Amino acid sequence: MMLEPDERRGIDPKAQNAVMDQVFFPIVGIGASAGGIEAMRGFFRGLPETLEAAFVVVTHLSREHKSLLPDVLARFTPLEVEAATDGVQVRPGRVYVMPPGFVMGIAGARLTLTPLGPAGRETKPIDIFLTALALDQGERAVGVILSGGDGDGAIGVKAIKEHGGLTLAQTADGDGPETADMPLSSLRTGFVDFGEMAELMGGRIAAHVASYLAAAPDAQVDVVPREPDAEQLTEIFAILRRQVGHDFSGYKPSTFVRRLQRRISVVGAAGPDAYLKLLRADPAEVGVLFRDLLIGVTNFFRDTAAFEALATQIIPKLFDARAATDGVRIWVPACSTGEEVYSLAILVREHMLTLADPPRVQIFATDIDERALTVARTGRYPTAYLSAVSAERIAQHFVVEGDSAVVAKAVRDLCTFAPHSVLRDPPFSRLDLVSCRNLMIYLGVEAQQQLIPVLHYALRPRGYLFIGMAENVTRFEDLFETIDKQHRIFQARDAIPPVRLRPMSGSDTSIFQSAGQPHRRNVTTHAALRHAVESQMLSEFTPPHAVVTRTGEAVHYSSRIGDHLEVVPGQPTRELAAMARKGLRLDLRTALREAIEGNTMVLRDGIGVALSDGRLQSISLVVKPLTTPGASEPLFLVVFKEAAAPVEKERQQALEANERDTALQGLERELNVTRERLQAVIEEYETSLEELKSSNEELSSVNEEMQAAHEELEASKEETQSLNEELQTMNSELTSKIEAIDQLSDDQATLFEGMNVASVLLTPDLHIRLFTRAAAQIFGLQPSDVGRSLRNFSAPIPMGWLLDEIPAVLAESRPSERTVEGADGARYRVQLMAASRTGRRMPGIVASFTNLVEPG
Repeated sequence: MMLEPDERRGIDPKAQNAVMDQVFFPIVGIGASAGGIEAMRGFFRGLPETLEAAFVVVTHLSREHKSLLPDVLARFTPLEVEAATDGVQVRPGRVYVMPPGFVMGIAGARLTLTPLGPAGRETKPIDIFLTALALDQGERAVGVILSGGDGDGAIGVKAIKEHGGLTLAQTADGDGPETADMPLSSLRTGFVDFGEMAELMGGRIAAHVASYLAAAPDAQVDVVPREPDAEQLTEIFAILRRQVGHDFSGYKPSTFVRRLQRRISVVGAAGPDAYLKLLRADPAEVGVLFRDLLIGVTNFFRDTAAFEALATQIIPKLFDARAATDGVRIWVPACSTGEEVYSLAILVREHMLTLADPPRVQIFATDIDERALTVARTGRYPTAYLSAVSAERIAQHFVVEGDSAVVAKAVRDLCTFAPHSVLRDPPFSRLDLVSCRNLMIYLGVEAQQQLIPVLHYALRPRGYLFIGMAENVTRFEDLFETIDKQHRIFQARDAIPPVRLRPMSGSDTSIFQSAGQPHRRNVTTHAALRHAVESQMLSEFTPPHAVVTRTGEAVHYSSRIGDHLEVVPGQPTRELAAMARKGLRLDLRTALREAIEGNTMVLRDGIGVALSDGRLQSISLVVKPLTTPGASEPLFLVVFKEAAAPVEKERQQALEANERDTALQGLERELNVTRERLQAVIEEYETSLEELKSSNEELSSVNEEMQAAHEELEASKEETQSLNEELQTMNSELTSKIEAIDQLSDDQATLFEGMNVASVLLTPDLHIRLFTRAAAQIFGLQPSDVGRSLRNFSAPIPMGWLLDEIPAVLAESRPSERTVEGADGARYRVQLMAASRTGRRMPGIVASFTNLVEPG
């Protein structure tokens, strides 16, 4: 790990880490809201006594709040708990708590504290610390996310996972988490190794440390070896290649082995041989290993060369021949916490700045995780997280606030974030670019076969698809052509995704099947005979027919359909009306439109069709909805019924000659009427178009206002959440104080019970506040007498002099002592002492009475 020396403190992190390597211990960063006391209690009470680790607690606190969290945590754990100080060396067996008013980091295993500016509180302190911890400690970093009320920590666990550390997030149990937003947001990033109850996290960390030590170069020789041999590596490569279709044999061996060892450590396998058995038996573990191997260092422009290729080859084409009134539409599905979205937005904005009057740009960013979208909408990231972003881009597209950087409003305004499932919800449409990077590696083959046609459908004709470096669309070459194979940039073909309709004679198969899916059939003799008979009848005696979608694309043809269709010159098409023969095309197109729009049956009789041999065929055309249970889209059946036998063209012309003149006059009248109606329709269309443009502008304005209102609501939500966390913290600390006061009260009562000294705590006007048992015997006091004046009780000595002596004792804060004799021979030494007071509390006097006359 290469880090720059910390010149401010004169610390060389390389040298510091070299010293730490001699005695390994992990540094555990714990992120939680300050009110998550129960979660922290469970975590620290569940730590094994043998675990040698350092713990750093980061919470959300305002600068004005004086935290008692170190005192509270000290009651849960025998470890030393202290408030973190700037430059302190992190040592095992200690808990460091971030103080309020600071942002904490770590460099060279020493904590760094940066005072907050006058603007207010840092909203993402957990992300900042965990990111710094990942950069500083690498594989020795452990990130723990406990109860909390926002998305803070999601970016931090990504950084730790990507640098080889261990990540855990709290799952629900009987004691929490009190607020689940923070752990859920981290879990849904896919970068958390274990979702675990707080009490069990310590055992997970201890097992990870033991596995790490066993894999270390200086581990004991009798420990099970952790580094796989060449034969084991070859089999692992084969398993990955067979299941995920990716060959890792060409990857850098040291990197592959390090990631493999980490995975062996996380699952707790006894060694490479045991882990290889797990891979053979558990396909899910193969997928997890595949994703772990693909994790790279977090940055905005991940795979920088690919983004540069997109910026130079594709983005300028999106703006070609686009006027200011046009739009450029981009979709980023599975956007997570927004880094890919903002990377694209920065590239697009940089190109827009070169144009005099650029078109409007809309970048739709979607994900199924609302909490990740909240992080993305905020656009706030640790500055250490922007290592791949140049200083010029940071200055132009970010607003740096302390240790955080916020994406500039001009960039955020290009992006619209919304919850959406790319596999379940309807896709966006008319898109110029879809950036779907590193999503398919999380999907199985069937889900990928569903996803790629959806992305093709969402794109405009000749739109672009941008995917991850470990992904490909080679199985869908009929949908996409390659633009840049190295950087995974593809362009949509003008094609219709192929589907196959289920056989008309059976109902036991699914409606749509992939081309390579086997079709299971009943093999009994009767079923086979029935199928053969029905197929023969369908092919020979039923009229020609076809099945089309609601867009008019043919998905099924019957036999003898070629009499009514012909291949048209130009680009191949599957549109049924475009392939109809002369004389049939217009009627077919009209009938299809009526049937699709009305979802009803349409009949056209007496249509003359010119056959290929010159004869004329009169047919009846039927278009009706096709009832198909479970179909993903409406289908329509088109039937060509032959009304009579074909006749020679000359004979037909002779039969029609007598009718032609009469029909011509009628046609001229109809033509004039049609022209008038067409003109009226055109005028109505133009009026409607203007109204639609106006409505679109209003909707755009409303959308912008709603987005601004949403941002304000998000800011208000964060402030409310911060206030709620501070109130929870104060409540926890008050509870702690009450418990301490109760304990002190019990201790005082016990102490007073054991004392044989007659003492009375009085107010300046001699009202009783507290007394001991010996004093009760002298004055005859009962517990109910607290608050009454001592002068109301009989005493063996006179008490009037007390009112004169007390003011002097209080004023000079000195004790007073005198011997007082009573009328019956009683003799007491009376000592007066001012009780200490703080704030506005009423002053008090402690009067102690010692009997100088021994009882007879």
